[in-house]
Amino acid sequence: MGKKTQVYDYHKTHGNIVDYAGYDLPVWFEGIIPECKAVRTHVGIFDVSHMGRVLVEGKDAENFLDKVTTNDVSSLAVGRGQYSLLCNPGGRIIDDLTVFRLGSSKFLVVYNAGNREKDWNWLEKNRESSTAKMVDVSDDVAMFAVQGPRAGNLLRKVSHARLDEVDRYGTKDVKVAGQSCLLTRSGYTGEDGFEIYVWNASIKSPANALKVWNQLLADGGEFGIRPVGLGGRDVLRLEAGMCLYGNDIDEKTSPVEARLSWVVRLEKKEFVGKDAIQVLRDKGPSRVRAGFKMQARGIPRQGHAILFDTEPIGKVTSGSFSPTLGVGIGMGYVKPTFAKPNEKIIVRIRDKDVSAKVVKLPFYQRKSDDHVVVFGEELGFKDFRSKYSFETS
Repeated sequence: MGKKTQVYDYHKTHGNIVDYAGYDLPVWFEGIIPECKAVRTHVGIFDVSHMGRVLVEGKDAENFLDKVTTNDVSSLAVGRGQYSLLCNPGGRIIDDLTVFRLGSSKFLVVYNAGNREKDWNWLEKNRESSTAKMVDVSDDVAMFAVQGPRAGNLLRKVSHARLDEVDRYGTKDVKVAGQSCLLTRSGYTGEDGFEIYVWNASIKSPANALKVWNQLLADGGEFGIRPVGLGGRDVLRLEAGMCLYGNDIDEKTSPVEARLSWVVRLEKKEFVGKDAIQVLRDKGPSRVRAGFKMQARGIPRQGHAILFDTEPIGKVTSGSFSPTLGVGIGMGYVKPTFAKPNEKIIVRIRDKDVSAKVVKLPFYQRKSDDHVVVFGEELGFKDFRSKYSFETS
């Protein structure tokens, strides 16, 4: 038996449980396709309490985090956050994470569930010369994601907060179901959405977390809310062209190869891995992450070979059928020569060579209330519906 999150009792009753990163979590509730559709058209709720959460405080907190992460922590105003990376001295990715500044000298760091122990140990090791204090609150704070075009409607209803004041990666202190929560405008789906941190909601005393979870489901009924499991979450993040640690990025991968240089601030005075990343960037990568869509019937999966004619040029790191776009999509690492949009490639699926085409990432992303980006092209909903036959209302 794995560890349980604060709302496991709900999952046990309504979901199909699997082991993930040592936790018993729902892989799906109603089904992966209807859950993905709910997030793209209405709103979905995810339990992501298994993720790692650490509070970093003290006068040296900013300096410490700036030295261990690739992005510019010093640029964050109070109430702002950023996507970033932990890298080793060789410039390879230990993990991807988010950093939020909650106060002038207080930060919340959120990282992947499967890397909780590794990341904590890495931060502790690099904190030896710092006066910053770290507290692991992973098991004491519940975390839910509310994602989709109607997420804002639901959060306004339950929190009575002015969400127009909260920009992407912004934060706001709110009350939901009478419980103190931190709201961040962030997510892993390509939709507008929020993540909710429920303070004082430990695994041992989960009552406050259950109150918030149940309130969101109850008040979300009028907005078409659906609970979403791990399966739907993975498909949605792939459609959004986002990396999954262990698949698309790992300790053999550099930010340059992963096309994550946009969260690497080489102009910073120093950070772990800076010199190595600079060398890798100047030299140029031998492989880069690219997205592709299938041109014939077939679903790409992790480990499938990618070829140009008969020449192996890489492997699939993430792949799935996209219920939003009605086609197989995937990401993988290929030689830079073959990573240009419209490049014709082949994916070997079950010993069968299936044609595919490199496309611009993201596969899908919501641009605004009435526009989306698909394969790098911005479309209005009318054009999107006619082109992809996906219901959006």
